[in-house]
Amino acid sequence: MATSNLHFASCDTKQASRQRETSHMSSSPSAKMDLKSGLEECAVALNLFLNNKFTDALELLRPWAKESMYHALGYSTIVVLQAVMTFEQQDIQKGISAMKDALQTCQKYRKKVTVVESFSSLLSRGSLEQLSEEEMHAEICYAECLLQKAALTFVQDENMINFIKGGLKIRTSYQIYKECLSTLHEIQKNKLEQEFFYEFEGGVKLGTGAFNLMLSLLPARIIRLLEFIGFSGNRELGLLQLREGASGRSMRSPLCCLTILAFHTYISLILGTGEVNVVEAERLLAPFLQQFPNGSLMLFYHARIELLKGNIEEAQEIFRKCVSVQEEWKQFHHLCYWELMWIYVFQQNWMLAYYYSDLLCKESKWSKATYVFLKAAILSMLPEEDVEATNENVTALFRQVESLKQRIAGKSLPTEKFAVRKARRYSPSLPAPVKLVLPALEMMYVWNGFSIVSKRKDLSENLLVTVEKAETALQNTNFNDFSVDDECLVKLLKGCCLKNLQRPLQAELCFNYVVESEKLLKYDHYLVPFTLFELAFLYKSQGEIDKAIKVLETARNNYKDYSLESRLHFRIQAALHLWRKPSSD
Repeated sequence: MATSNLHFASCDTKQASRQRETSHMSSSPSAKMDLKSGLEECAVALNLFLNNKFTDALELLRPWAKESMYHALGYSTIVVLQAVMTFEQQDIQKGISAMKDALQTCQKYRKKVTVVESFSSLLSRGSLEQLSEEEMHAEICYAECLLQKAALTFVQDENMINFIKGGLKIRTSYQIYKECLSTLHEIQKNKLEQEFFYEFEGGVKLGTGAFNLMLSLLPARIIRLLEFIGFSGNRELGLLQLREGASGRSMRSPLCCLTILAFHTYISLILGTGEVNVVEAERLLAPFLQQFPNGSLMLFYHARIELLKGNIEEAQEIFRKCVSVQEEWKQFHHLCYWELMWIYVFQQNWMLAYYYSDLLCKESKWSKATYVFLKAAILSMLPEEDVEATNENVTALFRQVESLKQRIAGKSLPTEKFAVRKARRYSPSLPAPVKLVLPALEMMYVWNGFSIVSKRKDLSENLLVTVEKAETALQNTNFNDFSVDDECLVKLLKGCCLKNLQRPLQAELCFNYVVESEKLLKYDHYLVPFTLFELAFLYKSQGEIDKAIKVLETARNNYKDYSLESRLHFRIQAALHLWRKPSSD
């Protein structure tokens, strides 16, 4: 695969510079770039991008961005990626503007009658030859641009009209991909010759694969609703399409690889069961690491894989290298700071965890409420004298959280709402703050950090010691409104540590304590359904699959309106998908 799907990597910087100069000289209103040249230049730009030369990639694409569909797609994609990573309103507006221009450019090359309905009718009449190769590529580029613009529309502001517009764009993009997949099958069946068939095929594989994969992650009730309006998601089909795309020789091959890597190293952990296909992730990444040894994206995924294998010290070093190899996009630094912060939380090195949480608070705009809450939560784990040395006021930090909450598409982020609810224990309206118990470990649990720590017995044992100290301290504290909630949180965290240490009977006792305390909980109602999820995994690990599925269904069907509900439903869907598989085959 190293030779097939990375053929574009042989274009060196001199060639890139030469082609960039050509672009600047030849771009004029009367000029026209053919499909072959557009694909070649975009391959060079992708090579530059993967080598951290982000500005060079943009400068190569910019002169032709309003004349060539692939230049338009490439240029706008980089601008959108920057917007998503900075979360600055100014960058989001630039991204939306770039995508509007890209859509107009792609539209020039689309067959004039080709809206989704007429495109479909063309195929049904067997008039495939009515679409030229260039027009087929225009469909794929248009669908990609539409999908990216939809994503930005969702985060643009709170306007419900924008929210609906985003949904309509996604539906149109999905329909185009479905029609392009039909076209792909027709081309293969009729053995029609096309010079750049492999590039069209790569675009179809990337789009349909990503759509199927993402839709398959959604909770069952949402899937049923989407199926009613024409969407469907098949995880196995999605992964298969992306694997086929990754093993091809198209410009989009690396993008197919990166999509699978994102699924294995991030999505499976945050929105899945935490059971990650590290073997496939390593195999996919290997040729990229060889071709782009200092590429930020490659180093980042390399570090994530090491982290998921339990090689935490190696991951630390690679994340630091990822920060040092480039200065153009500070946003990549923020991704690494987030990871390094969690690594130090896993190790209970609270001062270094605080250092990275503080960097995120100062530099990143992604979620100020979450960052400030995490900083306060980490400081809460330190002795008073160490907190004083930082010149931070923990109570003041917790009180800032609510004012920093933001809204996207009219809704608050679930993790921010969670942080706001927890921080209310420090509200000025209370007679005195009621300190949170193990807040950093609670957030570590919310982000599925215990799945990573499970690979390391030493870290799990150290965490158990910390949790048991908190358990003893609670027993010696005067009873208050939050006491039962705090005891249940500690039992959940203790059960997770014991589960990781292969002590299932003790873990089950902890989990059952939480479930049996359901009617006594006053604030943290999320604890019971999340505990049932952990209990289900405990049963599954002991071979009691039917019992595990029953507990998962109880967690899904019997509880609602609690913190992080959608996150748990994603995880339940992922578990049911895996556990029911043998009986449905």
